Amino acid sequence: MASYTDIRREGLSAWLPAWAVPYALLMRLDRPIGSWLLFLPGLWAFAAAAPFPERGLWLTLLFGVGAVVMRGAGCVVNDLWDRDLDRKVERTRGRPLASGAVLPRQALAFLAGLLLLGLLILLQLPPVAIGLGVASLLPVALYPLAKRVTNWPQAVLGVVFTWAAPMGWAAATGALEAPALALWAAGFAWTLAYDTIYAHQDREDDALVGIRSSALTLGERTRPFLGAAFAACILLLAAAGFLAGLHPLFAAGLILPALHFSWQVRRLDIHDPGLCLRLFRSNRDAGLLIALALLLGRL
Repeated sequence: MASYTDIRREGLSAWLPAWAVPYALLMRLDRPIGSWLLFLPGLWAFAAAAPFPERGLWLTLLFGVGAVVMRGAGCVVNDLWDRDLDRKVERTRGRPLASGAVLPRQALAFLAGLLLLGLLILLQLPPVAIGLGVASLLPVALYPLAKRVTNWPQAVLGVVFTWAAPMGWAAATGALEAPALALWAAGFAWTLAYDTIYAHQDREDDALVGIRSSALTLGERTRPFLGAAFAACILLLAAAGFLAGLHPLFAAGLILPALHFSWQVRRLDIHDPGLCLRLFRSNRDAGLLIALALLLGRL
């Protein structure tokens, strides 16, 4: 178990000078999957509604950079809340705040810089999207607390990690419309599923230190729950396509992500942390398949 950690100097962090590495690890630059999952619901919105190519490409760039920055900010907030608990969990005890590589006051200054950069990106968007972006800060701040007071902190994460869908739709169209809400609901169901898989990595440690999760709540009932959540995601995506007036090719395109979700459910072994991590990471591909289906609906 000593080697089972989520701290690895990989990706961009492997190229940075030594002084910058703890900050790169603090914002999880070594593990881009979180940025992908934060970004993808926005990509769904652009695929379904943004004028192409100029507007869609510009918004994709803005939201891509914004996802990295704001996911990093969220990780700093999370680790500030959890630094004492992280020291008690094998997978997280090497995180910069838990290990002492970054001090809390340094993390707060770094957080302020990330939020300033996020604000500069946000100000490039229409007013409705700016308002939604500001409103997202509350659930971001509350998520670490949710793990202490509810058995379903994944529901709070579902709000946070799918916020880019209505925000992206508003950025593309200047308004918040029914298809955006359907995309948000689909993303919410998707997040409940993939983050439950993720939470099974820490199930035993979480029980010991008092952290709650859907993984602990569900236990051996996880597989049927995932099937229901993934099915709800596909049905809500179909509703979003119908409300947006997409071509029937979109419905055909949903077959691929549906098959991917089915594969995850079949492969799941909640007693294999490494497999849970691989299945969790595979949701980047599932999200890209959904974006492709939405693009097909624009043909």
